[in-house]
Amino acid sequence: MIGWGKAGKTLAKRWAATGRSVAMVEKSPQMYGGTCINIACVPTKDLIVSAQRRRPQDDPQEYFTQAVAGRDSLIGKLNAANHRMLEGQAELVDGTARFIGPRKVAVDTADGELIITAETVVLGTGAVPARPDIPGIDLPRVYDSTSIQHADPLPQRLAIIGSGFIGLEFAQMFQHFGSQVTVLELADGQVKADAVLVAAGRTPATADLNLEAAGIETDDRGFVAVDDQLRTSAEGVYAVGDINGGPQFTYISLDDHRIVWDQLIGSGQRSRADRVAVPSTTFLTPPLSQVGMGPEEAVRAGHSVLYAAKDVASIAAMPRPKIVGETDGVITFTVDAQTRQVLGASLFCIDSQELINLVALAIRVQVTADELMNGIWTHPSSTEALNEVLGELQPYSGESA
Repeated sequence: MIGWGKAGKTLAKRWAATGRSVAMVEKSPQMYGGTCINIACVPTKDLIVSAQRRRPQDDPQEYFTQAVAGRDSLIGKLNAANHRMLEGQAELVDGTARFIGPRKVAVDTADGELIITAETVVLGTGAVPARPDIPGIDLPRVYDSTSIQHADPLPQRLAIIGSGFIGLEFAQMFQHFGSQVTVLELADGQVKADAVLVAAGRTPATADLNLEAAGIETDDRGFVAVDDQLRTSAEGVYAVGDINGGPQFTYISLDDHRIVWDQLIGSGQRSRADRVAVPSTTFLTPPLSQVGMGPEEAVRAGHSVLYAAKDVASIAAMPRPKIVGETDGVITFTVDAQTRQVLGASLFCIDSQELINLVALAIRVQVTADELMNGIWTHPSSTEALNEVLGELQPYSGESA
């Protein structure tokens, strides 16, 4: 295993449990457990929650410093726990790996070069922030999504290049911490700022791997090319997680491990093509969660479409937003008019990161809109929105929220 991500560590633990020999190679001890728990999902969401809790009377700089310290404490515990998870079960190697032949890897460690030959190699080195060719991008106080988590001092005026989910999450986070934030996207905009966050996507972490030596091909974006069973062009070599060019989510990496495990131990039938209705959430305030098709896409796909959209503040059957004081947002559903099956949803509301999973499951198992609409849900809960919003489905008119 090269790279201690979600797929790699889960495969390593399961493989070791069968009594087989496993080596886990990780370039940096700060990345035990992978990107998600060390620099991405978990630490950023911890900072987002801290930012949302800041009161007007809290000094921005002092509060930010304390929030970062809390983040670091949490991540340190998770990093150590992930190391303990494999300690004694796999050979743990700290160092930079590169291929020197088919399924043969040289690792530069603090104690010298270590050569590892294996029947199966799994690449899971992930992705790193993209560095576009912009004048001044290497200046001090120009951050990426990793380094800005330890920005010092807290930016008074922050400019963010990129309006994807990473850029928007950091925009709201730093606004709540007390920064004045401007988001820039494909424009000749000039703004004054004392710090810049470059959130212009992520690129595969393949620079050190010497893929050519193993006959491993990449696609036109530089990601490792794989088939639907995550096999690379080199026999016995798989690529999992962000490095293979699929959706860059931890839960996709976890599913990647299931596909590879099925190749190694199971029937070999599991495939990326099996994935249906994969949800996503951008952690704004409130969070924005989406799954499936919107109405325009559904029409293009040949469906006769029913559509409903309702502001959260006006959903009488959903009192939870009013109870917690977060009534912003809108909920939309796209439904097939003939089968009444849910085709997609966009939930911009409190608790959407949980509610979207129910909707995704409904799509996968072909639960109808009527079954969701007539569901018996706990009260008060955000799920109750289904009772009301789905009761207002109308033929799609070409306009959406």
